[in-house]
Amino acid sequence: MSTDEIRASWDAEAATFDDEPDHGLRDPATRAAWRDLLLEHLPPAPARVADLGCGTGSLSVLLAGEGYDVRGVDLSGEMVARARAKASAAGVDARFAQGDAAVPPLSPGSFDVVLSRHVLWALPDPAAGLARWIELLAPGGMLLLVEGFWFTGAGLAAVDAEALVRAAGRSARVLPLTDPVLWGKEVSDERYLLVSR
Repeated sequence: MSTDEIRASWDAEAATFDDEPDHGLRDPATRAAWRDLLLEHLPPAPARVADLGCGTGSLSVLLAGEGYDVRGVDLSGEMVARARAKASAAGVDARFAQGDAAVPPLSPGSFDVVLSRHVLWALPDPAAGLARWIELLAPGGMLLLVEGFWFTGAGLAAVDAEALVRAAGRSARVLPLTDPVLWGKEVSDERYLLVSR
């Protein structure tokens, strides 16, 4: 698919994207589970966070509400519009830009954290995208990558994600994400958080 086709596909998904419990974070228990998971690994606020492939901005808004300085990027203009509306409704200062997560329109060396959820696997060249993400980090910055290898056959196995991160010269620690409250349902496929400091 071309970039325009991918963008159009995600634009079409925007209206129902938040229907998935882990996307919309509408359930208080699911929202709290994601909050606790992220805060356990993030540096203290007001650390600067780049949320790449932010979708409708649920994680960006969640973190901005905790005092983080968040910039979200998504290829889909419809997703970005919904993310801006969500931040406005929550009264938080998360900022969003339309752009390709593979080549984010952000300044190198200007973030303490690069966060992405279910994005690395979908990049045309994950190693090149990861290298660009690392360039965004200030010294001592960290990657927080939520990924999975799903029952559909799509995704990125933890062993492969770990190999990509290590090949880029960084540490990698993989934590399984099996708690059903994170997803709003029981899951049997591989879902994980990769932390790289």
